[in-house]
Amino acid sequence: MERIPKQKEPLVTHIYTADPSAHVYEGKIYVYPSHDTDLEIESNDNGDQYMMEDYHVLSMDDLNSPVIDHGIALHIDNVPWASKQMWAPDAAFKNNTYYLYFPARDKDGIFRIGVATSNCPSGPYNPQPDYIKGSFSIDPAVLIDDDGKAYMYFGGLWGGQLEKWQTGTFISEPADIPPTSPALGPRVAELSDDMISFKETPQQISIVDENGNPILAGDEDRRYFEGPWMHKHNGYYYLSYSTGTTHYIVYAMSKNPKGPFVYKGRILEPVIGWTTHHSIVKFGEKWYLFYHDCSLSNGINHKRCVKYTELFYNDDGTIQTIEPYK
Repeated sequence: MERIPKQKEPLVTHIYTADPSAHVYEGKIYVYPSHDTDLEIESNDNGDQYMMEDYHVLSMDDLNSPVIDHGIALHIDNVPWASKQMWAPDAAFKNNTYYLYFPARDKDGIFRIGVATSNCPSGPYNPQPDYIKGSFSIDPAVLIDDDGKAYMYFGGLWGGQLEKWQTGTFISEPADIPPTSPALGPRVAELSDDMISFKETPQQISIVDENGNPILAGDEDRRYFEGPWMHKHNGYYYLSYSTGTTHYIVYAMSKNPKGPFVYKGRILEPVIGWTTHHSIVKFGEKWYLFYHDCSLSNGINHKRCVKYTELFYNDDGTIQTIEPYK
């Protein structure tokens, strides 16, 4: 009899983990989370409490197997351009090389996106000497499409500084976005064949409702906040993301990797803690949602733990909403 995958339990409990990017490499599941530090830091909207300084890689032979922590794959001390806050990463495989993409603040306190490489999915990873030129903000997620083209999706509001790039250059005190104006969208850029540079200038993704009207900045139940993820299923591109202040994981669909994307609904209802960040991966014939909450620390929002649960599609391609504690 097939075993039912464990659900809603922390993947690991010996360290705090968050922002899981899950991939299948070499027939195994590899999870690339951020690594929360066990520090007592006062929380604020700028995210100063998230003082992560390294990445661990986790792996499982399958969803019933023990989880292996492969140790430190990359530490901020080895990244020449970075000063602090190694936030949510992602990974990709191309050119017989594994790539780890990660945000961090540069020496001027501006978030940039770097890349490190390895010949093994578990690392260790060797960082490039500088961040990706033209990169900014946080939460990189990379999709390698069926035709071999690779796209990076990124961006996060508030502490992620996305508002500060509305003009294409960094402005430390940008103008407020009126609630009745279109919401800021995540950015997308095709990666060059070398996977360590942008092939083009990043462009904003449009997220619209069923009538083609832009989702507005004041629509906090649906508007983009952070944590983009892209996956494909039956010919559709699925852009999923966090709404931040309302704590949902929601999604939109398109036939084009750059959109526009039509908002469709919620994937995950709110979890314990403030942030919500996820990934979606197919393993075998089933799909899974990896996410985090703060249940391991009894609600301390910078001490999180990674979890997963099975994800289900409806016949029309829409995704069934998950209640995390039912």
